[in-house]
Amino acid sequence: MPQNDRTELLYRIALTMAPAIGPITARKLIDNLGSARAVFDQKRELLEKIEGIGPRMSQSFNASTLLGQAEKEIAFLERYHISALYFEDPEYPQRLNQCADGPILLYTRGEEGLKCRRSLSVVGTRRATSYGRDHCKAIVSGLASMLNDLVIVSGLAYGIDVIAHRAALGSGIPTVAVLGHGMSTIYPQSHRDTAKKIIGQGALVTDFHSKMGPERNNFLRRNRIIAGLSDATLVIESAKTGGALITAVLASSYNRDVLAVPGRTSDERSKGCNGLIKSDLAALVESPEDVITHLNWDDHPQTQAKTATPELFSSEDEHQLLQLIQEIPGIVPGTLSHNTGIPIHKVLSLLMEMELKQWISVEPGNRYHTRISVSLDNGSHS
Repeated sequence: MPQNDRTELLYRIALTMAPAIGPITARKLIDNLGSARAVFDQKRELLEKIEGIGPRMSQSFNASTLLGQAEKEIAFLERYHISALYFEDPEYPQRLNQCADGPILLYTRGEEGLKCRRSLSVVGTRRATSYGRDHCKAIVSGLASMLNDLVIVSGLAYGIDVIAHRAALGSGIPTVAVLGHGMSTIYPQSHRDTAKKIIGQGALVTDFHSKMGPERNNFLRRNRIIAGLSDATLVIESAKTGGALITAVLASSYNRDVLAVPGRTSDERSKGCNGLIKSDLAALVESPEDVITHLNWDDHPQTQAKTATPELFSSEDEHQLLQLIQEIPGIVPGTLSHNTGIPIHKVLSLLMEMELKQWISVEPGNRYHTRISVSLDNGSHS
């Protein structure tokens, strides 16, 4: 790793280790000051002038202590070949950048699944019945046989989580396991073999540093990443309360679709799913076909008929965005803004205009595709 990159990574890790600094505050600091290193270089009294940063937060930047811990973390990452994806990196999952509390650093082992065009989170009870197990296997394997470029996301927990991972592995598609702890361990240990397979056919991801163990509160924090990584969250068997319902609520707060498999009214392990459906927070699904229909997952968007040649572009920004959407099908607004330098508010406005003109189409998860052919070398189009 080049020295400049290593130094910047050191400060990025140190920022995530600062007490009282969560991802929302970290993003705000970086947005105001330009980089993680600049946060540590800033004088405390100037830090406190940033909106939302008070004395307690500013005092948490003990540079010598945090940088020392970050040095040990980098040594761990290098030893075990773990990647640390920064939220501004092109490899970082752009769905997470659409979430205000998306982590600024995501640790990953494995390379598959983070850039798939379609992503479905599957969650549920840790004490799955045969009904839940059968539906989970049938839906995941069915989707795998009907769709290309699909990843299944879950939390590697007992029950529905691990069943979903194993169904994806058995179907030959990527699966991403979001951990509620650092990469120095796997919890539960009985799922270590599954975790090894996931590294080869997907990825293990976490925003916890290596020394963080599987503490109860970590799994609640982990659930936001499960919800944020996907276009939709599918709940299969859940009691009235529990982590699966929390993940569903988080997904809804991110404007992602929530789906649920219904169960018998007398079954305690289906009361959560039935409640989601009854309250209109989740759509009822019983099969992989239902999932595809609800999410409008047509496997061949590139075969849609092109519209007639549009009028001349009203701005160079329009042409620039349209070129990039054609080059990277399924691109999201955050990436468009980052790659073109066009402010995100203007990107969103232009996308709306181009959608009304029927130049582009949008899939769940705010993923855009072109409906017209655009020249990649100048402002002309065909």
